[in-house]
Amino acid sequence: MLRFVLRRLLTAIPTMFLIVTISFFLMRIAPGGPFNHEKGLNPAIKANLERLYQLDLPLWQQYLNYLKNIVQGDFGPSYTRPEFTVAEIFATGLPISIQLGLTALILSTVLGIAMGVVAALRQNKAADYAVIAAATAGSTIPTFVIAPLFQLGFALALNWVPVGGWGDGALINKVGPVLTLMLPQLAVVARLMRGSMIESLRSHHIRTARALGLSDYSIVVRHAMRGAVMPIISYAGPAAAGLLTGSIIVESVFGIPGIGRYFVDAALNRDYTLVMGTVVVVALFTIIFNLIVDVLYAVVDPRVRYD
Repeated sequence: MLRFVLRRLLTAIPTMFLIVTISFFLMRIAPGGPFNHEKGLNPAIKANLERLYQLDLPLWQQYLNYLKNIVQGDFGPSYTRPEFTVAEIFATGLPISIQLGLTALILSTVLGIAMGVVAALRQNKAADYAVIAAATAGSTIPTFVIAPLFQLGFALALNWVPVGGWGDGALINKVGPVLTLMLPQLAVVARLMRGSMIESLRSHHIRTARALGLSDYSIVVRHAMRGAVMPIISYAGPAAAGLLTGSIIVESVFGIPGIGRYFVDAALNRDYTLVMGTVVVVALFTIIFNLIVDVLYAVVDPRVRYD
């Protein structure tokens, strides 16, 4: 297992190199720039700004400088927020996004697995239909619809929660963003778990366990769920990377100062370094969580071996 993990970490190096390279040149090819404002700048001021941030250098030299800096962990300064570096923005925004994403991920996984198991055990009954209906609605209604509806109903009409804002991390301010992030993931996990659980309950080893007289609890929890949870593990890897690195729509609607909201502002204002830094962070999270998924496969299923 250790050799497998080391191999995966080594293959992550060229993957990250390709991601950084493609992202760097795509950002430069896109029309506009960080200092191309609508009304325009004085040409002398613009030239000084480009010289300050080394944007007047040839593109290949900018690329090599960026590679050298990023290897040292230096994402560079933010062009639109010159008082902060990209690392400082991540230091304040990333923990907020991780708090929201991790909470939403845990809740959606636990509740989704429970709903999927109940639906599988009550197949073609009222509980099953209710789970299918809720999962279908949760997976089809986009977050940019769920978030405003939550604000209209629970914040403005009922006045139970704030409309938005972070509020220094107060629990009441997290309710709306977490629920909005959680509902689509909950729907997907519930549907995956239902289908996988039904298939697992019909497998030969479950029939053998029933014939041996094992209790329903032992059959469902110790045997059926162990195989049924494998698709959930596969889905959780990319989902975790997306949730933990912030949701663009949710953070923008609720006014949460996470990196998702900063990413939107950076993309609109051509803040090259902030966009590139966000791409690198998201790619790192994706690689790490996919590796964790592969390791969990071997832990959950003894038939899976990598060495």
